[in-house]
Amino acid sequence: MAKSKKDRIKPQLLKGFRDYPPAEQIARQKMMDTVRAVFEMMGFLPLQTASLEFAETLLGPHYHEDSLAELFGFRGPDDTDMALRYEFTVSLARYVAANPTLPLPFRRYQYGNVWRVDKPGPGRFREFTQFDIDIVGTRNLLADAEIIAAMVTTFEHLGIENFKVRYSTRRLLNGLMEWAGIEPARAQDVMRVIDKLDKQGREAVVLELGLGRVDQSGDTIKGVNLSAAQIGRLEKFLDIAQAGGSEAVAEIEGLLGKIDESKNGIRQLRDIESYLESMAVDPSRAEVDLTIVRGLGYYTGPVFETILLDLPQYGSVFAGGRYDNLVDRFSSTSVPGTGASIGIDRLLAALIELGAVETEPATSKVLVTVMDREKLPRYLAILRELRLSGIPAEIYSGDTRNLTRQIKYGDRARIPFAVIAGSDEFESGTVTVKNLAAGRAKAMKTADRDEWLKAEEIQETIPADRLIAYLKRHLNM
Repeated sequence: MAKSKKDRIKPQLLKGFRDYPPAEQIARQKMMDTVRAVFEMMGFLPLQTASLEFAETLLGPHYHEDSLAELFGFRGPDDTDMALRYEFTVSLARYVAANPTLPLPFRRYQYGNVWRVDKPGPGRFREFTQFDIDIVGTRNLLADAEIIAAMVTTFEHLGIENFKVRYSTRRLLNGLMEWAGIEPARAQDVMRVIDKLDKQGREAVVLELGLGRVDQSGDTIKGVNLSAAQIGRLEKFLDIAQAGGSEAVAEIEGLLGKIDESKNGIRQLRDIESYLESMAVDPSRAEVDLTIVRGLGYYTGPVFETILLDLPQYGSVFAGGRYDNLVDRFSSTSVPGTGASIGIDRLLAALIELGAVETEPATSKVLVTVMDREKLPRYLAILRELRLSGIPAEIYSGDTRNLTRQIKYGDRARIPFAVIAGSDEFESGTVTVKNLAAGRAKAMKTADRDEWLKAEEIQETIPADRLIAYLKRHLNM
């Protein structure tokens, strides 16, 4: 009995969540397969941690109900406070602390969904996919260079030509604050303003370092009220930093003068640059950018981010840095680490815009049509032969025997080829192969759909024993 209207459920999604249709999900999977292959080639190991964690694991031991509400948190079985993970690093720290015999350095990659309660907006969701790599258990900057090399290699394997991995170090910014005479209590506010350089421009940053400015909407942006002398020193730094290149490192070294190396970070940048050169990483694809400011309360050393030069509006699509306090929440043992994370959805959108991925919704390469139900075992034998030969294939399982409808299904599903066999073909030991992909190309030039469905140039009758070789040749398998 049909449900009454009031008993029907509206097919709607929660705010901040989304579905991934087959075409997009196939493209995501292919992209992630490429990324995973690069990481494994470079010796990273797969790790999957639990989606739900104890609340204190994610928030620390002194959390309260308000902070639990900032996550997808709730009281679970056995009166246990728990929450969905909002990133992977905390879970990695928990795993490392719980496995003291783990061989270090530990190179791991992890991908999966994370959840954040943040207000959703364009391109911002409450559930999204991350793909991380990390090397933990070493302070050797070779690990940071390996992360950068992995970032460059990933984009090369994804077929992206115009990109740049930019790197710097938090130590240099600490040294800059000391040289400019900015007290530690105000340093983070100043760094946050410098971080706006790419989005807001030089003039806006300089105004905000002083008394403040009025933005394009008319809102007043409060300044950090530095003195003219302090702003002058920061502008001198920006002049050098924005010029870029290895030469900038030498100039900044001269500028900072006697600031202690543990603060100025020059040696860190030179070591990373040397390691990358020895690994033959193209210097035009990974270079120092002294204006990078990332994770002020999180990163402790080198930081890095990737931008797509043809799509700068996407911002950073693969970024990270060094954090030398990984397991502080769980252990008194020091375990440093470095790593980076890919924003999968943002990167996929960019790849689609660049035309670097296909968005065909089909996994099948061949549709076996069914014209005679009595000969179904023979159609299934063709299907089995295709699959055993490594050709992804499906048989039409609908109710109609109308060939035109079956071909239209294959076309809508974006399947490249259809195999057709009726009584004549079975008697003569032949099959007809219809190139649906070529037909779709022809359809763009042909107004009459039935005309292209019958077009001879997009189909060919061949001996049945040549079917596999024929398809593999046309599918480039």
